[in-house]
Amino acid sequence: MSECGCGSVPVLGPLKTPEEALELLLSHIKPVTQVEQIPISEALGRVLAGPVFSQTDVPPWDNSAMDGYAVNTTDLTQENTTLPISQRIPAGVAGDPLQPGTAARICTGAPVPPDADAVVIQEVCEQTGDQVLIKQMVPSGANIRRAGEDSRKGEQILAPGIRLGPQHLGAAASVGVAKVPVYRKLKVALFSSGDELIMPGGELGPGQIFNSNQFTLTGLLETLGCEVTNLGIVEDTFEATCDALARGADQADLVLASGGVSVGEEDHVKPAVEKLGSLDLWKIAIRPGKPLAFGHIGQTPFIGAPGNPVSLFVTFCLFARPYILSCQGVTEGVLPTPITATADFDWSKPDKRREFARARLELDESGTAHVSLFKSRSSGMLSSLTWANGLAIIPEQQTLNRGEKVQFLPFNELLS
Repeated sequence: MSECGCGSVPVLGPLKTPEEALELLLSHIKPVTQVEQIPISEALGRVLAGPVFSQTDVPPWDNSAMDGYAVNTTDLTQENTTLPISQRIPAGVAGDPLQPGTAARICTGAPVPPDADAVVIQEVCEQTGDQVLIKQMVPSGANIRRAGEDSRKGEQILAPGIRLGPQHLGAAASVGVAKVPVYRKLKVALFSSGDELIMPGGELGPGQIFNSNQFTLTGLLETLGCEVTNLGIVEDTFEATCDALARGADQADLVLASGGVSVGEEDHVKPAVEKLGSLDLWKIAIRPGKPLAFGHIGQTPFIGAPGNPVSLFVTFCLFARPYILSCQGVTEGVLPTPITATADFDWSKPDKRREFARARLELDESGTAHVSLFKSRSSGMLSSLTWANGLAIIPEQQTLNRGEKVQFLPFNELLS
């Protein structure tokens, strides 16, 4: 965060390829460095800032992997051996040493008693009173989880740079860790540009539309763990746009605007950014979403997303998401992994721009993944994003025939 100052404006040249645009954004990463120690109960979705080490052996003692009978295998000389049951060991109870020539009834997770070296699962046993018929022989060590098998005391179990999911919190808890170091949340100032916008719940006047972009972007940012400051709807004037950019840069790590990034008479973002700072990126050779601005307001990064709701969504997922995750200190899963599937459509007219078409992936009866496209390419149809479960990637200057392979980016990769 810094005050806005004048800066030189680069020559922006031709459209960037998606790879060039992403490389440019990632070359300007300004990662958050402040670290907080927080309880694991509050750490879901936060980015780990330091390694987490086990406070104990896990499991802390040999324990039974199954419900059954703890035995010493030297007492099982043949199948269908009958042994007396000398004790019962539920989970959370340490049993006595196993008496020679006996079995101990044992529950999953319970400590294996001293002098027992295997657990026979109850499905191959038959208990009658205080006797158990063991119908199968088992090797030493069968169905026993060994102490320290999962982790040893002092061993690193989590590496910095991961976004903490439920599995990570569970792993930390399992080794006795109550608090973890995380980076503070990235602060993002958000505003929408357009005199035609009103908030949901109001009455639409002539030429007006509801402001959906604010809620799409807020949801996307909060899903990534950002702290969002909403600057509201900014009127379509140069002065108001400059003021919103300056206010956002003064209180956030990143300023994000929707709309006003084209070249119409009422699109003021580009000249405002050029006045207050510098502009490094303006257009990308993709469809939808060609206009995407990236620059700085003083030293504060700025991203300007298109006003069309689908273009905004696509450009955020492809470019803003990896940039934001990297700024938060994430080192794993920044870039999505596409899936190869079979096209259930024809693409007969090659485009000079790469298409990220709204698409739905489904499995047929044989388990083969097929991809179909939404009925329209319009970037204003937000309903297409509720129909789709991902984006089909159609390379520039290429056609595609039904039955050929196509790359597919699932939303569960792009929205996490």
